[in-house]
Amino acid sequence: MQFKVASVDSLIIYFGDEIAQDVALKVKKAYQGLKGLNLDGLIEIIPSYTSIFISYDIFKYDYESLVELLKQEINLDSKVEFEEKIVTIDTYYDPEVGLDLKDMAFKTNLSIDDIIGIHSNKLYDVYAIGFLPGFAYLASVDEAIAMPRLSSPRKQIPKGSVSIADTQTAVYPQASPGGWNILGRTALELFDRSLDTLSPLSVGDKVKFNPITKKEFLAQGGIL
Repeated sequence: MQFKVASVDSLIIYFGDEIAQDVALKVKKAYQGLKGLNLDGLIEIIPSYTSIFISYDIFKYDYESLVELLKQEINLDSKVEFEEKIVTIDTYYDPEVGLDLKDMAFKTNLSIDDIIGIHSNKLYDVYAIGFLPGFAYLASVDEAIAMPRLSSPRKQIPKGSVSIADTQTAVYPQASPGGWNILGRTALELFDRSLDTLSPLSVGDKVKFNPITKKEFLAQGGIL
């Protein structure tokens, strides 16, 4: 673990410098452990791919004392077993909504059906939530269909768009600008104000994309 000052009332703990399963496991263990401590004075604990951001009450801690406390409390050697939560995201894959499917097929020399099969036949880990409320960064996409971001981002990506950027995949929880490659669309609400976490997805969950027909997509409330 490496600690770094982020601001006068926050710090960042680094567990590695690349997206990898072993690093993600360390982040997950530390995050769950810190949440379980319920330490008074910690305002926010936000995990990401390789680090955890912590903001704290400067009237309860200074940087040095908090770092020493965290070093004592975080146990990365623990044999904690996590409850595995798998969220299935029904997805309508088709050039009608998959704005980049044809281009991806051309660039990868794969058929559209191959791309859909490769993308939907994998279980993805939720590594981080960010960019937009409910926007979950999922990894890792099979190298066969990994795609760099678009050279010119779109001014508006439709809500529910299922996308790929490099070896990550994600769903746009609401309409917004974006430069990810679009494969399909889901009717699942990924930004839900009724939930404490604002999303059915949390760091540590797993995601499975399930191909559905246009008829099923529309029946679920999907919008073309």
